[in-house]
Amino acid sequence: MKKKRVPKLRFPEFSNSNENNHFTTHRFEDIFQFSTGKNIKQSEASTEFEIPCVRYGELYHLYDEVIREIINKTNLDKDKLKFSHGDEILIPSAGEDPLDIGSASALTIKNIAIGRTINILRPKQESLYSQIFVSYYINQRLRRIIATLAKGVSISNVYNSDLRKLKITLPSYDEQLKIANFLSSVDQKVQQLRRKKELLEEYKNGVMQKLFPLADGQAPEIRFKDENGEDFPDWEYKELGDISDRITDKNEDQEYDFVLTNSAVQGVVSQTEYFDKSIANKDNLGGYYIVHKDDFVYNPRISSEAPVGPIKRNKLKTGVMSPLYSIFRINEKHLDFFEYFFETTIWHRYMHSVANFGARHDRMNITVNDFQKLPIPVPSESEREKITNFINSVSEKLQTVNRKLELAEKFKQGLLQQMFV
Repeated sequence: MKKKRVPKLRFPEFSNSNENNHFTTHRFEDIFQFSTGKNIKQSEASTEFEIPCVRYGELYHLYDEVIREIINKTNLDKDKLKFSHGDEILIPSAGEDPLDIGSASALTIKNIAIGRTINILRPKQESLYSQIFVSYYINQRLRRIIATLAKGVSISNVYNSDLRKLKITLPSYDEQLKIANFLSSVDQKVQQLRRKKELLEEYKNGVMQKLFPLADGQAPEIRFKDENGEDFPDWEYKELGDISDRITDKNEDQEYDFVLTNSAVQGVVSQTEYFDKSIANKDNLGGYYIVHKDDFVYNPRISSEAPVGPIKRNKLKTGVMSPLYSIFRINEKHLDFFEYFFETTIWHRYMHSVANFGARHDRMNITVNDFQKLPIPVPSESEREKITNFINSVSEKLQTVNRKLELAEKFKQGLLQQMFV
């Protein structure tokens, strides 16, 4: 006798043998009506316009499984648009990554203009499926299958005709609603934590810009007082070479094989962790620089996250880095203070003023002498300590929220893996 397929995790009221609690498999073409949206160009969408709209790229950049709030709007004529009924499931039909086009979003709002390059699924009959349940199901169980249907080279495409033969296994409508409501409540918690993290990051970045002077001779926008309520002394500007030592020690004896890299987003990390493999030739590590804990590393590669290349502090064990990086060791107290300074954009202006881009437009070409002259604001040790302690307190709050967010996302993922068949 064939064993019935049931999810690992199920609400108690649906786990008995009642015939209404069985699972039924359907073809997409039997339960969905298919259509597509109408063209809304990027230049025709803005938060400043009037008619709420959803464009295909937003489905995998801005929205998750459920769309409850619209971000963009358009000013196109209404007769040129296709509007939602509030019971749609949207699946992008094009993307650079095939997995992008396997992502589903339930649109729960009426009268939203739906853009082109979106597969629109609507119910053929009422009370057969919950659009929110189905959206979670597609993302968890069918996303990779849909990705295999993709056609194209640089841009992958999946059309409604490709989706028609897909199958979905549904529990009773009441059980779908229960699961959808539960997952939605978990999602709302995740979204709240994401928003809290964003706000804390914005606050931290904004306050850091105000805690450091913009130029020599200027005072920071925010100043602390000493223990007697008096002003701290004026800040000094010192050249990087005056407060640090340039590190050029080579790994000639091959003593170290822990290869590091400097990421604008992740900071100094293991090369294996960053690339999922070691890309360094182990035979050439003798020419790499030795980087000790608390050394600072400048990566000349520029990006949208690091327009002059990042300067990050090594908080890991001693390792080695390519000689393409510049390594320096600050010999002042309160290293956190200098680490936070390099997280601001205040020092970027100097880097642009001395850079020579040459043939490599993805790198900042700066001479060692110019780099050593990078002006660094240096307040008194007492004020440094106050600034460091304040930013540390904000960073700790941010880390706490981030840990809660990671746990909530893991909890959600665990539920998704166990609630569908």
